[in-house]
Amino acid sequence: MYRWGDPSRAATLPDAVRGLLASVLDLPEPRPPVPVVALPPAALPGRCLRALEESGARVRTDDAARLSHAAGKSTVDLLRLRAGVAADAPDAVVEPADHEQVVAVLRACDANRIAVVAFGGGTSVVGGLRARRDGYAGLVALDLARLDRLLDLDPVSRTATFEAGVRAPRAEELLATRGFTLGHFPQSFEYATLGGFAATRSSGQASAGYGRFDQMVVGLRVATPTGTLHLGRAPHSAAGPDLRQLLLGSEGVFGIITEVTVQIRPTPAARRYLGWRFSDFATATEATRALAQDGPLPAVLRCSDEVETAVNAMGAGGDDSGGCLMITGLEGTEERVAATETALTDRLTGLGGRPLGPEPGRAWLRDRFAAPYLRDALLDAGVLVETVETAAFWSALPGTYPAVRDALATALAGRDTPALVWCHISHVYPSGASLYFTVLAAQAADPVAQWGAAKAAAGDAIAATGATISHHHGIGRDHLPWYGAEIGPQATAVLRGVKDVLDPHGVLNPGILLG
Repeated sequence: MYRWGDPSRAATLPDAVRGLLASVLDLPEPRPPVPVVALPPAALPGRCLRALEESGARVRTDDAARLSHAAGKSTVDLLRLRAGVAADAPDAVVEPADHEQVVAVLRACDANRIAVVAFGGGTSVVGGLRARRDGYAGLVALDLARLDRLLDLDPVSRTATFEAGVRAPRAEELLATRGFTLGHFPQSFEYATLGGFAATRSSGQASAGYGRFDQMVVGLRVATPTGTLHLGRAPHSAAGPDLRQLLLGSEGVFGIITEVTVQIRPTPAARRYLGWRFSDFATATEATRALAQDGPLPAVLRCSDEVETAVNAMGAGGDDSGGCLMITGLEGTEERVAATETALTDRLTGLGGRPLGPEPGRAWLRDRFAAPYLRDALLDAGVLVETVETAAFWSALPGTYPAVRDALATALAGRDTPALVWCHISHVYPSGASLYFTVLAAQAADPVAQWGAAKAAAGDAIAATGATISHHHGIGRDHLPWYGAEIGPQATAVLRGVKDVLDPHGVLNPGILLG
């Protein structure tokens, strides 16, 4: 409920990390989670429940179902649940079995003015599941878990069509039996769904080699209160604007994605992950840019600043010789991996890198899905831990990095909770890259307000430097104050016009993306 994933994989803080935190942060006495979460009474009228049941979908109103759909997985979401607050819990959880039932549910919600939130893996970290309920008869979570089938695999075109509720590990299992992979492995991989990836423009850890998820999508089927959209007759088309791009990243406010057709690739015969040491983050960033623009470009390319490098080394008991760590992951045929490794070694050595061999890469690969479990352990210890991500053009990155880092540190120090802030680059393009910040501070008496102040400072710094408010986490509720300003009033009006056509009564995820 207020933790991530599998309880059997709960993390404990390494002694070195616990000692560092005790010496740097003035930690409060840990506050154990409240044992009972107070659910608000279900407010959905009987006539609305009957209308939903007539759709043919399964309808659940038990406390367990409502509580499991009450929040996403941001630190704020978890802090509220730990405090016993589940104010955003839906009145009911609706579980359709196919596209037609999704359409029927949306028509029932539209006719009865019921707000509906699409629910995939429940991994949103930007308030994407906290829909507005005022002005509606009630709020339901539309859980797509039963839409879990691989519908088609075209080995000639190398495409696969999945229902939107298929979780990422299951998709990889199904593809692997035919010799293919999607290659999309974000940190939420173990629990997120393909529909969620599309609805938020997810970016995986091997994005340098495989691309973002929105770049993989070639077709969509979308249910709306006014009908069904079938998008994508060919990989690319000059037949007007590409409406696939309108639905990708729309976070369920225009329609519910029920099927996704994606580009797939043969499972690589060889994988090799290597570590590199650079003297400082500026040098490492320039080396990262050189690979992104002129190659050789590995499938995985991650570059940590000095603080992240030191913290990770301390936690793993590894090399703490300073500088910045870069991880490169090579995938493909044996011959291609060998050739790329030779070229990469020559290139990075010439750019100031020192090769560390495969062990740092193996460590990263082993622990790449462990961070959310470590967050739970930090919250248990009284630490506020959260992340902020953005993206900018290469020319702007040297200004964006210190501006956001310093904004976070200053805001938290101003509340008498000095912070540790670190950053890495993990998604690169010829024209720019993402920056992903992690923040640790002692929890204040009101940690939700504490983080709100820090998040606002970071958002303002991102906007001031010309970067985007989100590279791959989406907008949800948390990024709304900056999103409207980023795209401007005319673009906002265009999006509202689209919503008026597809969702005329505004029942789809109200309060998200467009407010």
